[in-house]
Amino acid sequence: MRAMVLRAPGRPLQCEERPRPDPGPGQVLLQVRACAVCRTDLHLLDDELPDIPRPIVPGHEIVGEVTDAGTGVQFPRGMRLGVPWLGWTCGTCEFCARGEENLCDRARFTGYQIDGGYADFVVADARYCFELPTELDDAHAAPLLCAGLIGYRTLRMTQDAHRLGIYGFGAAAHIVAQVAHFQGRDLYAFVRPGDQRALEFAASLGCVWSGGSDERPPVALDAAIIFAPVGALVPAALRSVRKGGIVVCGGIHMSDLPSMPYALLWGERVIRSVANLTRRDGQEFLALAARVPVSTEVETLPLTQANEALGRLRRSEVSGALVLTP
Repeated sequence: MRAMVLRAPGRPLQCEERPRPDPGPGQVLLQVRACAVCRTDLHLLDDELPDIPRPIVPGHEIVGEVTDAGTGVQFPRGMRLGVPWLGWTCGTCEFCARGEENLCDRARFTGYQIDGGYADFVVADARYCFELPTELDDAHAAPLLCAGLIGYRTLRMTQDAHRLGIYGFGAAAHIVAQVAHFQGRDLYAFVRPGDQRALEFAASLGCVWSGGSDERPPVALDAAIIFAPVGALVPAALRSVRKGGIVVCGGIHMSDLPSMPYALLWGERVIRSVANLTRRDGQEFLALAARVPVSTEVETLPLTQANEALGRLRRSEVSGALVLTP
């Protein structure tokens, strides 16, 4: 099989021929139909995540077809499944016992510590595979597996916020916007200053206001979500939310937060992070996505053009999501 492999930080992925893996107990072997490209993949390339094993195959928004399975797996051959970021947990620690498996200290992650979907085949823990809505084809379903799932968990953390701000209008935001609109929320979009394409994209998704991340919205927000990995946006978001408002950081990596006056946090404002996802998040979101229904904007590229896709994502030349296909 082919695999796009990261062998050294800061270097392009290499296309390599590898033996097709065999699934072990509790695992499935999937023939990859589509794998979306995520900003977390850039953090992997840039060595911004801890203890990255190399060589490693990136990719954690995988749609694949079951071609083989180990003992104890109920999924039949030919079934279409989705594989998300959270790829394995111990199942026995205090976090797993409380249903907080996203915080498991021994957790392992797809495309980071487990070879991912930038390949023709991938092995996955059957416990962390999801059945996908039949309404979506492979390419349009792929972004749901991270941009959608993490976005949904992040949205849940805003509680019942009606006036909701989103900083960073990429793959996750364009999915969250549709769910928020379905739930009757008013959305305020903050994009990179001067990015006219992003402003138009936000407006097309029903945002009641859109502007640069250096601007203030016309009203105080109930909550704000930060998808962009920019620590300086935290005090900016705090300035935009009302007293008692919530600022949620939705990324796995963010640049350092700058020093800021305590007055920005005072008034029972809250800053919180979102880490990974749970299987419950996946089941809830995928059912909701079919009801909304969520429509993902995607552009497909061949697997061998993974480096081009990552470069375009780095330069913010993407509306919606880029998806690699065989």
